[in-house]
Amino acid sequence: MDQAKIQQLTGVYLRAALGLGYVWLVADRLGWLGAYGQPHVSWGDWEHFMVLSRNTMSFLPDALISPLAILATLGEGIFGLMLLFGLFTRIAAIGSGALTLAFALSMTISRGIDSPIGYSVFTVSAASFLLATLPGYKWSIDSLFTKHQLS
Repeated sequence: MDQAKIQQLTGVYLRAALGLGYVWLVADRLGWLGAYGQPHVSWGDWEHFMVLSRNTMSFLPDALISPLAILATLGEGIFGLMLLFGLFTRIAAIGSGALTLAFALSMTISRGIDSPIGYSVFTVSAASFLLATLPGYKWSIDSLFTKHQLS
């Protein structure tokens, strides 16, 4: 298999893994994966997610925490879906990389460097930024636009 084909396949895998990861987190905090305490459920509802959010953003004024948690959730959901479908992939990859970097920095400030490293948050951010550097996105809505423009 040639280098270009390997790069295309890894791009699809990276897009799918990141997109699904973001969408999964949103589904969990909205309770769509089950209730808190059930297997494979981290939060199970917005209230349990907000406990983590308050802890992670403890260095910020209380009035900012809920709006930022909502904004982060919207960002994860939108970027996740964009990555899964391959719609404006480069923009979604940069946005999700920046969002995840913000999470990593917040976790570092509030809990120490071991927390974002242990949860691979810096790795997810770096993977998002790496995805943004790929020359194209096979099996995506973006690639359909590119093909249409070329013909």
